Amino acid sequence: MCDVCEVWTAESLFPCRVCSRVFHDGCLRRMGYIQGDGAAEVTEMAHTETGWSCHYCDNLNLLLTEEEMYSLTETFQQCKVIPDCSLTWEDFLRYRHQAAKRGDSDRTLSQEQEEQAARQFAALDPDHRGHIEWPDFLSHESLLLLQQLRPQNSLLRLLTVKERERARATFLAWGHGSTISEAECRHARHSWFCKHLPEAPSSSVSISHVGPIADSSPASSSSKSQDKALLPTEPESRSVDWPTFLRENVIYILAARPNSAAIHLKPPG
Repeated sequence: MCDVCEVWTAESLFPCRVCSRVFHDGCLRRMGYIQGDGAAEVTEMAHTETGWSCHYCDNLNLLLTEEEMYSLTETFQQCKVIPDCSLTWEDFLRYRHQAAKRGDSDRTLSQEQEEQAARQFAALDPDHRGHIEWPDFLSHESLLLLQQLRPQNSLLRLLTVKERERARATFLAWGHGSTISEAECRHARHSWFCKHLPEAPSSSVSISHVGPIADSSPASSSSKSQDKALLPTEPESRSVDWPTFLRENVIYILAARPNSAAIHLKPPG
């Protein structure tokens, strides 16, 4: 049933890959959530195994509480960030320096932190245009605030059933019994951001049945076996069980929600 008009028309519904909501393209147009060529992009994404995130799940800023949103807005004001404007690398680095000084005027970013900021900027600018869009910047900052203020159990409660199922499928696909190695955990973490598959979508796939990409599916099995071949052969120092895997990856699972090709929280390594 369409979340907007509450009418069931199975042939024209766009399901969200994160939550249980589905939508008509006409309803999305009427509400202003897709405009111009947006419908074609939504259709293309919905036909892939990766799927499409609805406007609720696409906006990570909606995960913040009123107090957290006020804190973020206050930071933007103090650091003279102009809302709804794109940011160049110079803008982004200046903001990072100013944000670091909040509460401690003598604090500065280390060279390592600047290099990390440069990697994150590049991840937010996948098309190498020299700037990052405001929605991508806002999603990134929302994630950092969640990571800073929320305990792990609170973040875990934000995950949907679909996200937990995909995380479980990923863990089982990489795992050997009840644990996986630390290297496999890192590879799985990066796999959350493989949103755009190179293969052309199959015309036989029904939009109303598309869900999040399954890491055990044929579309990902060949690339996964290649990735496993590239993993270090020496014994890993740590094994990761399922609860630890989910807890350590929860912020990256949330970061993969937006439809944007940008990586809103680049994993280390």
